[in-house]
Amino acid sequence: MRVIGISAFYHDAAAALVCDGEIVAAAQEERFTRRKHDSGFPRHALDYCLAQAGVTLADIDLVAFYDKPFLKFERLLETYLAFAPRGFESFRMAIPVWLREKLFLKDLLRNRLKEYRPDYDWEERLIFSEHHLSHAGSAFYPSPFESAAVLTLDGVGEWATSSLALGRGNKLEVIKEIHFPHSLGLLYSAFTYYTGFKVNSGEYKLMGLAPYGEPRYTQLILENLIDLREDGSFRLNLDYFNYCVGLTMTNRRFDRLFGQSPRTPEQLLTGFHMDIAASIQRVTEEIMLRMTRAVARETGERNLCLAGGVALNCVANGKVLRDGKFENIWIQPAAGDAGGSVGAALCAYHLYKGEPRCADGSRDAMKGSYLGPGFGQRDIEDRLRAAGARFTVADDAALIRESADALLAQKALGWFQGRMEFGPRALGARSILGDPRSPSMQKTLNLRVKYRESFRPFAPAVTREDVGDWFELDADSPYMLIVAGVRPELRRPMTREEEQLFGIDKLNVARSTIPAVTHVDYSARVQTVHRETNPRFHALLTEFKRRTGCPVLVNTSFNVRGEPIVCTPEDAFRCFMGSDVEVLIIGNCVLRKEHQDPALQLDYKHAFELD
Repeated sequence: MRVIGISAFYHDAAAALVCDGEIVAAAQEERFTRRKHDSGFPRHALDYCLAQAGVTLADIDLVAFYDKPFLKFERLLETYLAFAPRGFESFRMAIPVWLREKLFLKDLLRNRLKEYRPDYDWEERLIFSEHHLSHAGSAFYPSPFESAAVLTLDGVGEWATSSLALGRGNKLEVIKEIHFPHSLGLLYSAFTYYTGFKVNSGEYKLMGLAPYGEPRYTQLILENLIDLREDGSFRLNLDYFNYCVGLTMTNRRFDRLFGQSPRTPEQLLTGFHMDIAASIQRVTEEIMLRMTRAVARETGERNLCLAGGVALNCVANGKVLRDGKFENIWIQPAAGDAGGSVGAALCAYHLYKGEPRCADGSRDAMKGSYLGPGFGQRDIEDRLRAAGARFTVADDAALIRESADALLAQKALGWFQGRMEFGPRALGARSILGDPRSPSMQKTLNLRVKYRESFRPFAPAVTREDVGDWFELDADSPYMLIVAGVRPELRRPMTREEEQLFGIDKLNVARSTIPAVTHVDYSARVQTVHRETNPRFHALLTEFKRRTGCPVLVNTSFNVRGEPIVCTPEDAFRCFMGSDVEVLIIGNCVLRKEHQDPALQLDYKHAFELD
């Protein structure tokens, strides 16, 4: 049985294909259109999924959409009615779009799909999952667990903003929910907005900023903005928020509570913004810890699965893991809306059709999240020649040696191998790599390669067998979704003068033997690299360890700020020519910046809208 899952029309459109319970392909539309968070119908992603399996839409048994638009419209109307006459301007702007497009989403989907197959029986084969069920399905069904508690935390789906489900075998049942407008995701997004970052894309910046500040406003938040119960359930004080009826997330009462107006993107970040970030991060961690402790008590489950946008908060995930209430935690790598396409397809297969599920207890079914397009060597060479690239071709052993040479020479290395990652993280298929031992590598990559804020941290990729020797973690973290401390013996004590440094000034202080991936609080967002899922990346890490004693590399996504992660060899070559990446490895092709035609140089610094 073949099932297509689709997520679209809100943000992060994606398509996925499940064949007999196996996830065969999945990709976000943004990777093909080059528009970050593209929310349109995922035509290119769907085309890719069908081509990857060698099928057409006529061969597809079901098409599953990831949420129910009528329920979402019901929430929209009830919210505006509850707050009327406030919010009329927002209502006036939203309703025409709903009446023109989203309310008749079934017709819209049917018409788009009819372009593929006019005689396809859409009435019988097009089904709709609920938003949080899709998230829960994306977390439980690919997990290695036979049974698990499944926690979904995001902004809002139809009505639910947080939900608890129980998964056993092929069954998955949502048993508890918190409903809009009370939302942990929207609370975090309100502070994203207040600190001057973009809602729905800048939340990870807020998380990265938090260690530079002190959580001075934690009690102020807990006493005024949220009524938090011992079991992690909560209600927000809506007097301070504007998202129900307005065009902003917060209001003037919120501003008065904290003593400042929202920061604009052009304004400098100050100690105040860092303290705000630290405070909402601390509150988020407390909510997640209370929730997961209560879930463990109430369900007796020893396995926990996480999904929804809040599950991308890897700092909180690390604290939940270290809390020890669950023996095992598995987090969907595409935890946001894009992953809803996978969840919808798996729910259709296991729940709607009742097909069995097999979990082996050790390996997940996401295949390292390498579910996107890949390119053969001959195809890569043809594409690079057509783009005007100059390259040499190396055998496998020479390729690893030359890549390690570039890293040891302190160069930024573009690394394009195998199938593209599904989800927001680059995991060694579409990555920029660097030497983590360099005290200047973080700043260099941020300012000269990525063209982004200097405070943004980078993640370490480390061989799975070595992770416990370098980080306070002895578990799989293949999807870069758990933060752990750098081991104490690798840390560098601060001098008295360094301890007095404030905010961003802390950035330039080397804190460990791997300073480029050690955040100011001695933490790191760890990716464990497994020989079984990415043998070539594992081989590079092994060679780097052989030469340096260090099995760790800086791993950041292959793109510049505001650009989606590269998908094709042409995307990679353009980014290479528009940034200060010095060496590019694509398949077995080696490209060096100094050998390229200067006429192909690009100005990528201002090529994309800032995220």
